[in-house]
Amino acid sequence: MSRSQMAEQSLGEVHESVDTTVKSGFWRKILAFTGPAYLVSVGYMDPGNWATDLAGGSKYGYTLIWVLLMSNLMAILLQGMSSRLGIVRRRDLAQANREAYPPFVNFVLYVLAEIAITATDLAEVLGMAIGIQLLTGLPLMFGICVTVLDTFIILFLQRYGMRKMEAFIIGLIAVIGFSMLWELFYAKPHLGAVMTGFIPRLPDSEALYIAIGIIGATVMPHNLYLHSALVQTRKFNHDEAGIKQALKMNRIDNAVALNLAFLVNAAILVLAAAVFFLHGHTEIADIRDASNLLSPLLGYTLAPIIFAVALIAAGQSSTVTGTIAGQIVMEGYLRLRINPWLRRLITRLLAIIPAVLVLGIAGESEIGNLLVFSQVLLSLQLGFAIIPLIHFVSDKKKMGKHAIKPGTKVLAWVVATVLVYLNIKMVYSELIVFFDQHYPLWSQSLLIAVTMALIILLGYVLLFPFINKKQEIQSARIHAVRAALPDLSHIEKPVYRKIAMALDFGKNDKGIIENALAQGEHDTEYLLIHITESASTRLIGNESDDYETQQDREQLKAYVKMLREKNILSTSVLGHSKRAKEIVRIVNEHEADLLVIGGHGHTGLKDWIYGETVNYVRHYVNIPVLIVK
Repeated sequence: MSRSQMAEQSLGEVHESVDTTVKSGFWRKILAFTGPAYLVSVGYMDPGNWATDLAGGSKYGYTLIWVLLMSNLMAILLQGMSSRLGIVRRRDLAQANREAYPPFVNFVLYVLAEIAITATDLAEVLGMAIGIQLLTGLPLMFGICVTVLDTFIILFLQRYGMRKMEAFIIGLIAVIGFSMLWELFYAKPHLGAVMTGFIPRLPDSEALYIAIGIIGATVMPHNLYLHSALVQTRKFNHDEAGIKQALKMNRIDNAVALNLAFLVNAAILVLAAAVFFLHGHTEIADIRDASNLLSPLLGYTLAPIIFAVALIAAGQSSTVTGTIAGQIVMEGYLRLRINPWLRRLITRLLAIIPAVLVLGIAGESEIGNLLVFSQVLLSLQLGFAIIPLIHFVSDKKKMGKHAIKPGTKVLAWVVATVLVYLNIKMVYSELIVFFDQHYPLWSQSLLIAVTMALIILLGYVLLFPFINKKQEIQSARIHAVRAALPDLSHIEKPVYRKIAMALDFGKNDKGIIENALAQGEHDTEYLLIHITESASTRLIGNESDDYETQQDREQLKAYVKMLREKNILSTSVLGHSKRAKEIVRIVNEHEADLLVIGGHGHTGLKDWIYGETVNYVRHYVNIPVLIVK
């Protein structure tokens, strides 16, 4: 598969990298398809969930368990539709949006998706920092800064393929699950009292705020983008039978993974209710307070340590999937593909800034409130992801017989309506509180304007597919759509009059020279280039005449002499100091037609150590570059 084809696919590096067609038997098939939903499920048990579950359980006991159950059922429905989009149309949600909506609307949807991912990452930053503080006693600010380093963990995982990454995530989920079960074993909640929490009720307006936070922490916008891309990592037959089987296997994967996530969330809320609410500690919104109280209330000293380890596992597992979701959103909406480490670093820094500001201005006491707020912010983005998703999977023209059934469609719109209504109600309540504080008129006006703009956008996203008949406004591909294929009936072999070759005086030189000669004609001139990088040349450039420079000059002359003895026209140039820039300068000054250069084969951290000569050179020369490895 070519690199351009990879770039046009969702998660092109791992697209269809897991072959399910070679597996036979029901259980082997299930195992082959198992994975995507587990990566999605970690977002349903990240530190943001912990904050909302602890807040709900400590203040209202078992009362809000029904909210968790409702959220989980919503998640199963919505994630099922997301995976359906990816399996049937081979599009992730960002790509489908790009095809359906105008550029300006897509840009705003992209910004909102990035806000959701940043809010998710904010929860992961705070959760991991708190976990580190609980284990080591180090300041929270130190833990926040340390979270930048997990970028390298993601880089390490990505090198080993999709299945290894899925195994790592499932391992972390197991750590979280066993930790919560261990805590519950000591908490000994009363089963009858727990069952009363499944009766729907909201005692007051603060319960509504926490309930929406729970929904935002459970049904997460970035997970809808993520799932529609992850299912495309499975290779299966794309006929009717193959698609039907893939949908069935992903329903099983989805149901098992998300129900496990529900059990973890329920365990956290039940733990908070049994340990804090029943002992009169009704204001536990801060995870650190919860950890500190576990040991005296449960009666064993390992409780806070197990709690902290599970918290770090939750944060680390979520940070991996957050990175992938960011890649999907950026590529789908903007056709922009950047290095994963850079994408991760940008996302993490955007999350760290508000955390550091809150910590510096308001102190550590407000960190718990910031965690809950991040989940409410997530919930506010839900409508902008859910409504387009329902439109896409309902479209019989593009989904064919795999479009969702009328009953499922009605249920999906009911879920979307409930979520949007709850969000609008919460925003209205928060606006009333904001205006009661008598903030400056300009800030009130700005807040009203932003709120109205978002409501109008939501209405536009809802109605646009009904009133617009033009399809595929934009291509979902990373690269622009080619209007017509080039005429290949008359192909001419290029003739190179001057071929430059960059030599490093190592084992690659023979291959570089052989490949360069293979591209030339009998009258082609060959330009041999070597760059001296001694300490002296770095200081005084081409004025240096140290031992290394002399040796390199003699080596070039020897190469030229051997070529001329074979009647091959050749000259040489010795460059100094900065390798990549010098190669570019020499090639341009000597007007070469082709450059042949060796690739060292380094990746990741070694590129930072040894430099990326080829990558730099190919961007700054206007001639073909042949890379010999």
